[in-house]
Amino acid sequence: MFQKLSDKSRLKRLAREGGWVVVGQIVAVFGSLFLIRVLTEYLSTEQYGELALGMTLAGLVNQVVMGGIIAGISRFYSIAVEKKDLYGYLNSSFQLLMLSTLLVVAIGFTLIIYLSLLGYDKWNGLVLAIIVFSLLSTYNSSLDGIQNAARQRSIVAIHNSLEAWLKIVLALVMIYWLGTTSTVIVIGYIFSSLFIIISRLYFFRKNFCSKSRAYKHQYKKWKKEIWSYSWPFSLFGIFTWAYLASDRWALSYFSNTQEVGLYAVLFQIGYYPIGMLINIMMSFFGPVFYQRAGDNSEGSRKKNVHKLAWKIVFVCMFITVIVFFMGYLFHEQIFAILVAKQYHSISGLLPWLILAGGLFASGQMLALKLMSEMRTKLLTKVKIITALLGIILNIYFASTMGLNGIVIAILLFSTLYFIWMVILSYQQ
Repeated sequence: MFQKLSDKSRLKRLAREGGWVVVGQIVAVFGSLFLIRVLTEYLSTEQYGELALGMTLAGLVNQVVMGGIIAGISRFYSIAVEKKDLYGYLNSSFQLLMLSTLLVVAIGFTLIIYLSLLGYDKWNGLVLAIIVFSLLSTYNSSLDGIQNAARQRSIVAIHNSLEAWLKIVLALVMIYWLGTTSTVIVIGYIFSSLFIIISRLYFFRKNFCSKSRAYKHQYKKWKKEIWSYSWPFSLFGIFTWAYLASDRWALSYFSNTQEVGLYAVLFQIGYYPIGMLINIMMSFFGPVFYQRAGDNSEGSRKKNVHKLAWKIVFVCMFITVIVFFMGYLFHEQIFAILVAKQYHSISGLLPWLILAGGLFASGQMLALKLMSEMRTKLLTKVKIITALLGIILNIYFASTMGLNGIVIAILLFSTLYFIWMVILSYQQ
């Protein structure tokens, strides 16, 4: 009797959480797609290409410097709660973020000085704006990770949705105020992130800080454990960032900035939405994986996570196949709705980037399983080798086939990554 009531209560809670995750992610995806429509109306293909190239610097910050720390912060929340040491965990997390911030600032100013010496002063404004935006974005991600790990789904969903649409509003405000340039767009992003941070901090202080002071704390212990978990992300983040940036820069080198702009739009419409769709499940099940796995000391808990992860991966692949065929049948109509007319010539490539995005996202779901099992070091080899191979593929196919070649390279990379993650997951 009591077990049935408990199961019903748990299902209701999961359904409520799942509803918030789905609604939040869907609203965010529609906001991101509408942002593409707005920007393609105001930016030329060359300007859009400049923005895409500049944002690879934000990827450097997210993938290499901050990404590992954010992953560690998210992973250790449930453990800190179990050990009743939330205060020590939060303070250690803050200190690690501040150290990472100093490194980002140093990288940014070094890059600005280097560009000035080479005579590329026109890029300095964009670089500075992107450094500021990337820092604010990672602070947002840190708060989002903690609140998601705490399963505060409504707070996460509202802020993710609001941020996506705020970018549109504030980008338009900046365009009308300062003119149409890639730097102005990023300034709009900065104000959007700043507003979201202030709101997140309000709820964060309200829900966490007052409660955490009652706990004992061990600062050095948490910093050591979070860093031990996080550093592999930063190590292979160097290679994954290089891969993620290589498609745009290879296309820029072997073709031109206009081709980069066309590709950036194609990537955002094809690769990004299917990844976000699967990310809905990752956002929902990530905290569930972490709570069920605990500190990874019990075999029964690991088996439970393993079975759940594979059920989700099969669902991800089913969704990928469905969306691929929709893209194949309706790519012209999709482009007519989502982007300005000057970008329509590449719509036929859409389904193949959808397939690539779905394969990679499914592989990421298996990576999440390994992360919940505290096996981040196992990911290092596959991440580095596939990234290096992806860079080679991007350079080769960009030099021989241009934009079409980049799409082939991404599809090959995603397929290899997914297959390797399947093998690695089964071996463990």
